[in-house]
Amino acid sequence: MIPKVKSLIISVLENEVFNRLNKSRKDFIISVLWHILSIKGRINFLQLGRFSPLCEQTYRNQFEKEFDFLSFNKQLINQTISSECAVALDPSYIPKAGKATYGRGRYWSGVAGAAKWGLDLCGFAVVDIVNNTALHLKAWQTPPAVELAEKGLTLLSYYASLVGENATSFKEYSHYILADAYFAKRPFVDAVLSTGMHFISRLRDDSVLKYRFTGEPTGKKGAPKKFSGLVDVNNFDPNQFSLDLSNEDITVYSAVVYSKAFKIDIKLAIAIFYKNGTETARKMYFSTDLKQAGEKIVRYYQARFQIEFLYRDAKQHTGLTNCQARGKNKLDFHFNAALTAVNLAKHDWLTTRENKDKPFSMSDYKTQYNNTLMLERFMCMFAINPNTPKNQKIFKELLIYGRIAA
Repeated sequence: MIPKVKSLIISVLENEVFNRLNKSRKDFIISVLWHILSIKGRINFLQLGRFSPLCEQTYRNQFEKEFDFLSFNKQLINQTISSECAVALDPSYIPKAGKATYGRGRYWSGVAGAAKWGLDLCGFAVVDIVNNTALHLKAWQTPPAVELAEKGLTLLSYYASLVGENATSFKEYSHYILADAYFAKRPFVDAVLSTGMHFISRLRDDSVLKYRFTGEPTGKKGAPKKFSGLVDVNNFDPNQFSLDLSNEDITVYSAVVYSKAFKIDIKLAIAIFYKNGTETARKMYFSTDLKQAGEKIVRYYQARFQIEFLYRDAKQHTGLTNCQARGKNKLDFHFNAALTAVNLAKHDWLTTRENKDKPFSMSDYKTQYNNTLMLERFMCMFAINPNTPKNQKIFKELLIYGRIAA
């Protein structure tokens, strides 16, 4: 009995994009993705060698070879996404020791709230707004600081270069790029706009914004009046803003204003959050698309957080931080394989769930796939036929044994 996820991997690899891969390489891709999903505990070369027919050295050798994870994930995403999507990017800190490890440096760790020694990963994902989930596209490891300096790049400009280099692929899903407030800086905004895409993010609370002057010319000497005052988020002009959304949890106002930092007009959305009828916070979100509704800007930005859950699931369940390798190619393969494994589980969730409100649980899928791996082993060793009516019933019951939401 071939598990459904294995059949899915096989069907994707049959696409003409992967025609250049020989059978041995395809078999390895099937094996590594399946075992990343089904092995509980750490996911590294040693563990993969223990639980699969391939030896540890085979995994070390095969990880060195390139694989087109971007095309693989696009095939998965195209089968599941809704019509309303956006592309999100987010860096992720990967703890890693070893002075000889490629890309090691000091990077910001959100969990620790400080810069720590390790690796940095910049990942891109398609955020499905309707299904409220994120599906991994491709992740790139950040080169060491010396290598960036030789190319005349800062960390921010490196992230921006990834957007420019892959804009064609991103536009297949959306013309909107989502990122957190760290990226709300002019060089990055300009880089996104130069690709023909729009940028949605959150502004700092002390951002300088100005109302555009829309009155009649004053007739006075000098340059025409351009602005009519600063935007105060706590006391904004209601005549300049339109009400886009209002309920017991949130109120959203929007207006086109001028950003001093970006040197362009932006669509500003001021979101006022409430709890038990009391205001708890005010945040400023923006889009470079001046026609976008304020409610949509806030909704898209909030959906951006799904990429954080993608990293969390990969770190907890598919060994994103467990790689034993130090080389650039092996690290790249491991990171993308771990994130792609989460995609495979989400594909199953999106295509088989009967209740649309049922949340995705990577823990449940990990348990199910681990049960499948063990049952396959038992059936092979004891020559049990799983296809008899009696065994099929028992097999299905054992597959979900131990699941949280069985």
